[in-house]
Amino acid sequence: MADNRKFLIVGLGNSEAKYEGTRHNIGFEVVAALAKKLEASFSQDRFAYTARARHKGKQIIMILPTTFMNLSGKAVRYWLDSENIEIENMIVVTDDIDLPVGTIRIKSKGSGGSHNGLNHIIETLGHQNFPRLRFGIGKDYPKGFQIDYVLGRFSKEDLEVVNPAIERCTEAIYSFVNNGIAQTMNHFNTNPSINNKEEFHEKP
Repeated sequence: MADNRKFLIVGLGNSEAKYEGTRHNIGFEVVAALAKKLEASFSQDRFAYTARARHKGKQIIMILPTTFMNLSGKAVRYWLDSENIEIENMIVVTDDIDLPVGTIRIKSKGSGGSHNGLNHIIETLGHQNFPRLRFGIGKDYPKGFQIDYVLGRFSKEDLEVVNPAIERCTEAIYSFVNNGIAQTMNHFNTNPSINNKEEFHEKP
């Protein structure tokens, strides 16, 4: 029987140093920021860098797959199975070109769209019923230059929006762990501004 107090937080990206800080690696950036807040350190493990922390009686396992983006499902399947984690206790953090820079959207399920990492997870699991947090990177690129754009780095102006949005994502993940996907979607999707100062109150 799976332990419903155990959570898997997956950041999507490419682990090679040359991809660090690129738009396509924003999932890595968010999960790394979460680990820092939880005072957890990453170490190299099977198919991923992993970090572990405890938060209010819950065990949080954070992974940054080392399988490359297009094979992300391999790491997700392994860590779900080896840690015996319920699928509803996993959230995948990914970039999204269809959202404006710094906008975040949380969904309980859905297709992977054009995102190869999400699509490989769906293919590997055999379904699309898992939570995901999408981080907008925008689509300010000329036709035919999508790959160059997603593998490029945020501008200085973008970072003024991106950095606060990363912080907001860590708050959303805390909420997911403590309050569940429905309440988290309700709060963070209906209050999309990264400048919204409203405190998120946990269920007593």
